Amino acid sequence: MKISLFSKKDSKPSIWSGGLTYEYMIYPKTANYTDRDFVFRISSATIEKVPSEFTKFKGYHRYLIMLDNCLDIEVNKERKVYEKYEIMEFNSDDEVTSYTNGIDFNWMISEKISRHKLEITNSNQICNAQIIILFSLDTTVIKINEKQYDLEPYDLLVIENQEKENIMLHFSTECLFGILDF
Repeated sequence: MKISLFSKKDSKPSIWSGGLTYEYMIYPKTANYTDRDFVFRISSATIEKVPSEFTKFKGYHRYLIMLDNCLDIEVNKERKVYEKYEIMEFNSDDEVTSYTNGIDFNWMISEKISRHKLEITNSNQICNAQIIILFSLDTTVIKINEKQYDLEPYDLLVIENQEKENIMLHFSTECLFGILDF
């Protein structure tokens, strides 16, 4: 089992057409964002331009959560509103236009991966997924098999659990909790 902590303060921004994006992790490490050859990518972005068109990624499923605001969005010409922390799922090849400024969380997963899920939780979990992601929404303490990790807002913990061990997770506050199996 490998546990990696990705701190928001250590992530470097790059420019997208609507603002800045902060890549936390791309998997596998040999993958390249511009080549679109990754299994998954976790990032956070600022939406500074209204309206702004989301970048398309053919062949990817996407989870998006607004971290500081509601999301007024149009997906394939259908207008929708998502509340702060409400999870939006869509095909990354969809036509998506945002009419909201703010900060979001993005998780893009190759459509070749059939088992994945994202939810907000503060309840204890026993999990044996191959990849477990934990994204802090606030200052939080996460215990993984009794080892404590102190996270600041918008920090990310990723557990690579290729052996599919049962892992005990304890959360002091609400976090985004995602699982992925190959």
